[in-house]
Amino acid sequence: MTPISSRPAGAMRAKPATTLSGTIKAPGDKSISHRAFILGGLANGVTEITGLLESDDVINSGRAAAALGATVMHLGPGRWQVTGTGGRFQTPAEALDFGNAGTGVRLMMGAVAGTGASAEFIGDESLSSRPMRRVTDPLGEMGARFSTTDGRLPAQLDGGPLKAIRYTPPIASAQVKSAVLLAALGASGTTIVHEPQITRDHTETMLRAFGVALDVVRDGAATTVSLTGPQTLTACPVDVPGDPSSSAFAIVAALIVPGSDITLEGVMDNPARTGLIDTLREMGADITLTSGPDMAGEKTTHIRVRHSRLSGITVPAERAPSMIDEYPVLCVAAAFAHGVTHMPGLEELRAKESDRLAGSAALLRANGVPVEEGEDSLAVTGLGIGGVPGGGTTLTHHDHRLAMSGLVIGLGAQTPSSVDDVAMIATSYPDFFTHVETLGGTLEPIA
Repeated sequence: MTPISSRPAGAMRAKPATTLSGTIKAPGDKSISHRAFILGGLANGVTEITGLLESDDVINSGRAAAALGATVMHLGPGRWQVTGTGGRFQTPAEALDFGNAGTGVRLMMGAVAGTGASAEFIGDESLSSRPMRRVTDPLGEMGARFSTTDGRLPAQLDGGPLKAIRYTPPIASAQVKSAVLLAALGASGTTIVHEPQITRDHTETMLRAFGVALDVVRDGAATTVSLTGPQTLTACPVDVPGDPSSSAFAIVAALIVPGSDITLEGVMDNPARTGLIDTLREMGADITLTSGPDMAGEKTTHIRVRHSRLSGITVPAERAPSMIDEYPVLCVAAAFAHGVTHMPGLEELRAKESDRLAGSAALLRANGVPVEEGEDSLAVTGLGIGGVPGGGTTLTHHDHRLAMSGLVIGLGAQTPSSVDDVAMIATSYPDFFTHVETLGGTLEPIA
């Protein structure tokens, strides 16, 4: 493993941009990158990874895989090699520290439980405030023995044999589904996970690529996944596609800055991740998609975005699972639309790195945008292109998506907008600053 390099930190402001233009390669997908380290660590053989997102969160998953017995080597920018354990994780000498990585810790809980190893899971202050029972409860039904801190981290897992279960997550969550499926690799019998609402299916796709047999049955908006254990993974190459969630910031920035015309190359085109594109197009966004190569079993697309006049809409609540990470930056797009954008079904935003529902509303208010906050909804009254005053400071609460959204709004506002800290942006998108500047935006530290 290589150390995490230094990243920008402290307060920063975004100055209003005159125009944004150019082409950037989309940052590697965070979800696929986490899974590449975790599945590679479980597999028999050597997994060669290219295009990995080298963010703090993902690197922490790689370090955890190494602590559990895998050999993890950095070969060059985005290039990694993982020699797996063949499903025989060892009990690590020290606690597994996931920093801010909710995806990493929840998926690794399932993976470790399935191998019968023991481990302690810890994280930073933000991650330690997030609920873990949504994962530890179903894993406990399978036979895993967890002790937590009031349902949060630190958490201790004591290994033992697992049995199959039938489980319906009470909240639509790909993390919960994935944790159960990873544990099912080491369980006796057929584990069945039923989702009333479809969530991202990266784990199912990648498990198949690693040689795992599983069944997926879709019935309208519902999905049932069945996996019979025990099974062992076989190493395979992983070429990581671009991240739709991280790409969202450049997409919205181009829409709200007059005269803009940008292209993002190699963005994952997964039906469970396209909710933001669908929503922005319904609002009037000029977005053109051109097919790219298949990567890690996923289709990709090149996205061209041109400045557009947007109109407020009602976003269907059932669309929320396909764009749950994009709502903060969708709020920015809504601020520059004409009319009111209604966003129902957002209860899951309350349990992210921060209370993203409240944080998104506060971001808008700080920059002069009217917004009504409900228990599980937001209603944003758009002020049109050029109508957002800006000038506010976003309190990020250690949340990378609030930080990036707070800077994007400044690119299209009348006056610069600032955020109180940018250090956590490195958890998901370390190239954010470079990409903004490449496209013509200006970000500057505040002394």
